[in-house]
Amino acid sequence: MDKKRGYHHGNLRSALVEAALELITEKGPTGFTLSEAAKQAGVTPAAVYRHFEGREDLIAEAARQGYEIFADLMDYAYQSGQPSALAAFEATGRAYLAFARRYPGHYIAMFESGISVNRTPELAAVATRARGVLEKAATDLSRHIPEDKRPPASMFSAHIWAMSHGVVELFARNSPGAQSPFLPEDLLETGIGIYLRGLGLIAPDR
Repeated sequence: MDKKRGYHHGNLRSALVEAALELITEKGPTGFTLSEAAKQAGVTPAAVYRHFEGREDLIAEAARQGYEIFADLMDYAYQSGQPSALAAFEATGRAYLAFARRYPGHYIAMFESGISVNRTPELAAVATRARGVLEKAATDLSRHIPEDKRPPASMFSAHIWAMSHGVVELFARNSPGAQSPFLPEDLLETGIGIYLRGLGLIAPDR
């Protein structure tokens, strides 16, 4: 059946993003052309330009959709840990790893494409919302630290974001030469544990 049949304005745009996500996963964010995305979606190259000015616009839309999914997943993880601030915080770290595994195309568009989160107001807004969930979890947890020893919540959350991102990049995405005898989930959990023990938020023997 010809894929071109039955497309409407809205679902053609979605089909192009889906095609881009497949190509991003397979070839990387710079390994395909708009013509290839059009072919993958079963439309003419001219149809792509009715929706996107260039490949970067298409990738930016994939990134925006990824951040929407990511923010929702992070928020679900945060809520699932309530009323424990510690459980909520740890759940957001695990959600980062789960997202990278389940949505590789979106993850690459968001973090490995070179597309700035400030490219569009919509992309900037949803990226801020995603970061805000982790910062909210850090704020809740940091209330258990004496005020004179409490790091800013934005720093606290940035440390965990960086740790989660590092585990994903090095050990959860089949990076060449980066092997570990430990599961990425275990690396992240123990890393967060060490960090939280250093802040006095969990017992030394946990």
